[in-house]
Amino acid sequence: MKRYLRKNKVMPITSIASGEGYAVSQDVFCFPVQIANVAFIGTQLENDDWVLIDAGMPGTENKIVTEVKYRFRQEKPPKAIVLTHGHFDHVGALVQLAERWDVPVYAHKLEVPYLTGEASYPEPDPGVEGGIVANMSKHFPTDPVDVSQYIEVLPEDGSVPYLEGWKWYHTPGHSPGHISLFRESDGILIAGDAFCTVKQDELYKVLRQTQEVHGPPRYFTTDWTKAKKSVEKLRDLNPSAVLAGHGQPMEGENLAEGLNNLADNFEETAVPSYGKYVRDEQN
Repeated sequence: MKRYLRKNKVMPITSIASGEGYAVSQDVFCFPVQIANVAFIGTQLENDDWVLIDAGMPGTENKIVTEVKYRFRQEKPPKAIVLTHGHFDHVGALVQLAERWDVPVYAHKLEVPYLTGEASYPEPDPGVEGGIVANMSKHFPTDPVDVSQYIEVLPEDGSVPYLEGWKWYHTPGHSPGHISLFRESDGILIAGDAFCTVKQDELYKVLRQTQEVHGPPRYFTTDWTKAKKSVEKLRDLNPSAVLAGHGQPMEGENLAEGLNNLADNFEETAVPSYGKYVRDEQN
């Protein structure tokens, strides 16, 4: 049985939105767990399948399972777990859920080493321009989880297993194998941390869930050139609604205006003025 390589350290940070689910559409449900979102894709109809996107903060597996039971009126295992990326706040309950449900875990091929115990992420930058959360990032784990027996690589053609009509897009910058998911039929975008709908570096805004389209979390983003291209790629999809990894879902004109502004002014609004990974790109 595969176990955590990292310490399963519970992080005592919780926003006012934690535990309050939000239906983005009939079959897309956002569930905030502490300061990160997971998504359930699938209707509540008894015979319909569903897929879990991301696996939340460490120690939140019981909260996720409880919400599954409430939403589907039973503990109905998903057909699969799909990861936008493998940072600790998106795979916190992954090992426990994969073992409990015995389901495949899909990720981009470049993210697999961080999910099979082979590689650790670069250290976060607590000295980056930002707020209290950026400073706290020195305590965030970067060592990998190991779900080797469950891991599957996403299909090269952009299709998403068990999710008809959805496509995945490679949106690196925040992590090498970061992906976002998009459904053209209704314009719903699951952005992961390619961009956020809260300024994730500032504790007050995180706790209050102040809504704004903002760049990826600065303390973990290591390639700002790729991050900018990823935001431009997602803007060009013209999404009607977005469920990001952090922040409440957004839709309509507020989303369009905010995403356009972020893409057009990325260097001024998203890229920090100073920080380790900014210096690395300049050298």
